Amino acid sequence: MATFFIQITLVTLVVLTFYGFSSFDYKGVSLFEGIQAAAVTVKTMFLEPHFQHFTFVDGLKQVFVTLGLAFLTTLFGAVIALFLGLLAARNLSSNGVSMIIKGLVAIIRAVPTVLWVLIFAVAAGLGSVAAVIGMTFHSVSYLVKAYSESFEELDHGVIEALRASGANWWQIVFQAVIPSCITYIISWTFMRFEINFAVAVAMGAAAGAGGIGFDMFMASGFYYDLREVGGITYFILIFAIILEVMANRIKRKLRATV
Repeated sequence: MATFFIQITLVTLVVLTFYGFSSFDYKGVSLFEGIQAAAVTVKTMFLEPHFQHFTFVDGLKQVFVTLGLAFLTTLFGAVIALFLGLLAARNLSSNGVSMIIKGLVAIIRAVPTVLWVLIFAVAAGLGSVAAVIGMTFHSVSYLVKAYSESFEELDHGVIEALRASGANWWQIVFQAVIPSCITYIISWTFMRFEINFAVAVAMGAAAGAGGIGFDMFMASGFYYDLREVGGITYFILIFAIILEVMANRIKRKLRATV
């Protein structure tokens, strides 16, 4: 029965997809012409990149500004989320406190990061301050869920043994919980750092936070220079790949030492 419903769902999605493409209002442009124009745009961006309104060094500096924004928000979010994650873990806190914290962070996660940034921009104004606060707010909610679930996977017998030996809450945390979950903590934190880098690029344009995202916004929306957009995209892709390589190496080293 489950297989039948899965097949019906897939067929329905395929039919709706074809119907959607056939019923769109393309404003007099045929689908083939649109695909051809998109291919020309992609070719112009990625095969003919250049820097006209800023130099290579300026672009490199702006990428590091974006990285700094992502690093700050990840650092602030990780420190706050570590404490809240301990309180949200059912094996380290009461059920009431755990439910309240998890409920609040679930509400925060339900709101996109850009909306939190714009909300804080009302008080702090558009700029890097509102971006840092808004991104940190969302990072905390993301990491609290990740950390607390990692803490809850710890063997309950270890915690009970420490409590029976007279260890207090802080001793349990620093002698058992943190050492056992350090690999998960670093992995989740670095993953959030990668997410924050991508978000920081968008916030550079949406919230005026600066960095390479603002340069991309100017190149695409103000100068309409597709070649410069392609050059900036290469900058972002290269640094995103570097972050991914660094994350994999750190994870391998941590697994080797544990």
